[in-house]
Amino acid sequence: MSRRYDSRTTIFSPEGRLYQVEYAMEAIGNAGSAIGILAKDGVVLIGEKKVTSKLLQTSTSTEKMYKIDDHVACAVAGIMSDANILINTARVQAQRYTFTYQEPMPVEQLVQSLCDTKQGYTQFGGLRPFGVSFLFAGWDKNHGFQLYMSDPSGNYGGWKAAAVGANNQAAQSILKQDYKDDATREEVVELALKVLSKTMDSTSLTSEKLELAEVFLTPSGNVKYHVHSPESLTKLLVKHGVTQPAAETS
Repeated sequence: MSRRYDSRTTIFSPEGRLYQVEYAMEAIGNAGSAIGILAKDGVVLIGEKKVTSKLLQTSTSTEKMYKIDDHVACAVAGIMSDANILINTARVQAQRYTFTYQEPMPVEQLVQSLCDTKQGYTQFGGLRPFGVSFLFAGWDKNHGFQLYMSDPSGNYGGWKAAAVGANNQAAQSILKQDYKDDATREEVVELALKVLSKTMDSTSLTSEKLELAEVFLTPSGNVKYHVHSPESLTKLLVKHGVTQPAAETS
């Protein structure tokens, strides 16, 4: 029993728990899942889109994937209105750093800066924690390709493969078994699709229900953020045997 220790974010329970922060994490558990996997030549992010109605006009912008700077992108799980505020904050911080130092902001420094903001919302009265978790994918000259996961408490960590959102425990256990350190981007995409197909609530995986993005280096050495189109996703799903060709369903 919380015994009303959950009435404010600033009150510790006798067991040393902050219930409001834990409730924020529970809210993320009901959101569409997002998975990030590190490859030797890039980072892959995949997210499950929650299509609430057939009448909904699908936006031309992405729902789960967001570009923060030329070298950093993120996948989101949780309350999207909260995520938009934090993404805008991260974009401003990245541009300020670039303006001041004339070079891209190191990925971990950007993640830490955003997590400091999130932590502030767990420590002061009258505020509630942001109900959103992020998977950050990026590249910098110091550490190469990196993947970070952050939660509403302001904690973050570097991961080789991570999952947030619905059924994240099942996804993490599959990733733990099947992840290989020297995997290429193509192999990682196949693993990501396999994990999502096994952990998603819906029975079939289609391009309307997911988003796939990659961060990698071009032959010229520039960092590129690429979001797959629905047509490209459909081809990938068929290629890796996750869904049936469209001809069979018509």
